[in-house]
Amino acid sequence: MDETTALRTTSIDAEKMTRETAGNSRRQSLVEVMLLLLLFFVYAGDVPPMVNEAHYFVKAKNFWQPEWCQNDLFTASTKAHTTYYVLFGWTTKYFSFESCAWIGRIVGWSILAFGLQRLCTRLLKWRYASLGVAALWIAGIEYGNLAGEWVVGGIEAKVPAYGLIFLALSHMVDRHWNRTWILLGIASAFHVLSGGWAVVAAALTWWFTERGRDNKCRFFTPGLFIGGAFALFGLVPALMLTLGASAEDSTAAARIYTFYRIKHHLLPADFYPVWYLRHGVLIGITILAAKSCWRGDEGFRRLGWFTIGAVGIAAIGLILGLLPSIAPDLAAKLLRYYWFRLTDAIVPLMFAIATMKMMTGAIPQRRVVGMLLLITAAFLVAASSYQRARIGVPPSVSNDLLGRDAGADPEVQQKVFGDWMAVCRWARLSSPEDEVFLTPRHQQTFKWYAHRAEVVNWKDVPQDATSLREWYRRFHEIFPRRLGHVRVTIRYTKLREFREKFGVNFMIVDRRVTGDNLPLVRVYPTDSESNATYAVYELPYGPP
Repeated sequence: MDETTALRTTSIDAEKMTRETAGNSRRQSLVEVMLLLLLFFVYAGDVPPMVNEAHYFVKAKNFWQPEWCQNDLFTASTKAHTTYYVLFGWTTKYFSFESCAWIGRIVGWSILAFGLQRLCTRLLKWRYASLGVAALWIAGIEYGNLAGEWVVGGIEAKVPAYGLIFLALSHMVDRHWNRTWILLGIASAFHVLSGGWAVVAAALTWWFTERGRDNKCRFFTPGLFIGGAFALFGLVPALMLTLGASAEDSTAAARIYTFYRIKHHLLPADFYPVWYLRHGVLIGITILAAKSCWRGDEGFRRLGWFTIGAVGIAAIGLILGLLPSIAPDLAAKLLRYYWFRLTDAIVPLMFAIATMKMMTGAIPQRRVVGMLLLITAAFLVAASSYQRARIGVPPSVSNDLLGRDAGADPEVQQKVFGDWMAVCRWARLSSPEDEVFLTPRHQQTFKWYAHRAEVVNWKDVPQDATSLREWYRRFHEIFPRRLGHVRVTIRYTKLREFREKFGVNFMIVDRRVTGDNLPLVRVYPTDSESNATYAVYELPYGPP
């Protein structure tokens, strides 16, 4: 064999080995993503709907079929998450809500798993490290959040948004800023707040890591403008929520949203002290875990600055939390932007990655601590998964979530759920498609199961200013304060007024709240039917 032939053979062999190595790497990545999907399923694979799934999918169905529940204030109101409705909502035309939820979960969790796997591959150089990161991250979010954020759960707009954020971070740690801005722009198209705050944190990261370098990457790059163009798909629908509303309506809507309906996520004064404690402890542990890795890993340091940016955004939110007593209108307008959302998701991520780095470090004591943290996280995730599975009902109808007989035995909750399914089935089969119902205050799945409109409920709050004010007026009218906002009045004059005003003919009541002695005509259950928890009454006729 001459020298030329030998060189050609060596080159072919090297190329073949490179292809085989790349193929093995892709297969390993696919297996890793599939294992992450399995972990997400174990943790959040509850029967649909989970929290917010009914909220999102009834809106998506009306987006694609405007005649569906068109008499419902919430479903017919302005659509904020248009990108999500376009890409995930079309399934509602062809499949049941339950099937749509599973399709959405698989797609959303796949994006999330792919983004997390890519990020872990860049920062942790050993196989399947993302599984440990995922367990630590999930536990950190559930047990260390400040304002109630979650990521791995039912499908909604923020799930693919966070997956794209993680994918963007995997490029950011390698200084691929063009790709970073584009991916963050697409994330913002799905969920303008989650993606938007990530853009702010990434900009801070660029400032602290690129500004003083001799070979610094430019900030204003084509990717930044391309990402901005994608973000308009999320920003424009959000801006339309106040379009056409007066300044008075906009201010009143902001006050309702911030100080009344969503205060548990937005208003620092409404957070329990233990929430501050647990998130502060998580930040402290994260700092200690990350300290040893800060100097030796430039990519890890960029993720650290991104985390600092997320915490800094939350700190600004805490400062704004002092405004309500000074300038309540301004506070309402500013605090409604979920200042604490990013820290709730990113601090646990940094904690998880730093912990996994400790496990591969040179100091034995740190490896032991990292292993103990991982074991603890795995136990917490398993315990949480078991607890929900033990109850055996969708999370959105569980007593614990709805606040009625919280902590009841699984058998009790399953019986109540069966009764709820039965009364919703009656409503769907015994009324025209354009019927409107009065429903119990402490439920959020009537439209999901009955496919009928309702006058108002606590969960389904519109986001545009005009509809939000109408929701508030309706809620206080249907569930008056004098009755504790838990039951509908049974005054004939008011019920006749409801029939005239809202076109409602039937009222579904929770018999645990109202009892069985209402002076109205009961149409369900009849003698041949059984339902110990819910009943349906016909509203009285006559002039209001």
